[in-house]
Amino acid sequence: MANITLQGNPIKTNGELPAVGNAAPDFHLVDGKLNDVSLATYAGKKKLLNIVPSLDTPTCATSTRKFNEYAKAHADTVMLVVSADLPFAQGRFCGAEGVDNVIPLSMMRTRAFAKDYGVLIEDGPLAGITARAVVVLDANDKVLYTELVPEIGDEPNYDAALAAL
Repeated sequence: MANITLQGNPIKTNGELPAVGNAAPDFHLVDGKLNDVSLATYAGKKKLLNIVPSLDTPTCATSTRKFNEYAKAHADTVMLVVSADLPFAQGRFCGAEGVDNVIPLSMMRTRAFAKDYGVLIEDGPLAGITARAVVVLDANDKVLYTELVPEIGDEPNYDAALAAL
């Protein structure tokens, strides 16, 4: 269990992020066409998982736009933004923001991803969705870098995450 804050108020997640050096837990998420996707969908590519509570918040939107910019010049890397938002809302956000280099994925069918990655918020007003985190995986799905952002309203350390790629 990790302790984070929301506007300075303590809240807890269900666990810890996967350990650096370990294999990443597989996942089953939903893409914009309502297809089930897993780690195998992106086999052979480095992956950055930008885990956010909701794209409909300023900080989540900012991090998605910043990782989208990086992805433009790095075809060997897949940038996945994972949230509790429905795929339709994710699609509207990406269209309105001109975000076309990241792949939005939804937890609409299950919270297993959030549980397996240790980012499920267990209490407070955001209980049931994810904390803000970044997980970087190599092409073989080994964890290279993790960051659980201590204050949900803060941005992740972009430089450290991108350096891990």
